[in-house]
Amino acid sequence: MRFRQKQQNVDTVDVSPLIDMVFILLIFFMVTTTFVKDMQLELNRPSAASASLASTKVLRVYIDNTSEIYIDNQALKLWAIQSKLRDLLKTSTEKSVLVITDGDIPVNVLIDVIDEVKMSGAKDVAVSTTKEMG
Repeated sequence: MRFRQKQQNVDTVDVSPLIDMVFILLIFFMVTTTFVKDMQLELNRPSAASASLASTKVLRVYIDNTSEIYIDNQALKLWAIQSKLRDLLKTSTEKSVLVITDGDIPVNVLIDVIDEVKMSGAKDVAVSTTKEMG
């Protein structure tokens, strides 16, 4: 007596199209996401009557309310601003720098930062205000 083996009917699900779709969706959302250029510092900007919009191509230097200085999301000391900005200004087509500062910092800190920015080779240096939205 011979026994015949039962055929096992196993359904297999091919998940490779599912994985492809997940990667396509991931790429789509990464490409369509807008990235915030400004840092997430809580700054109370000073106001000015002659404020105007700044270009989006300018380099930005941030000074928070504790007088910490940031360029490209990196905290820097005052003496390191010149070398960092020289490197960034070499590759920049527009040689302008925007200093975004808190309204409560001491004036001597702002003046020191602007001096360092000018010595790094920036042609135009501006200070951000409340009306400036660039």
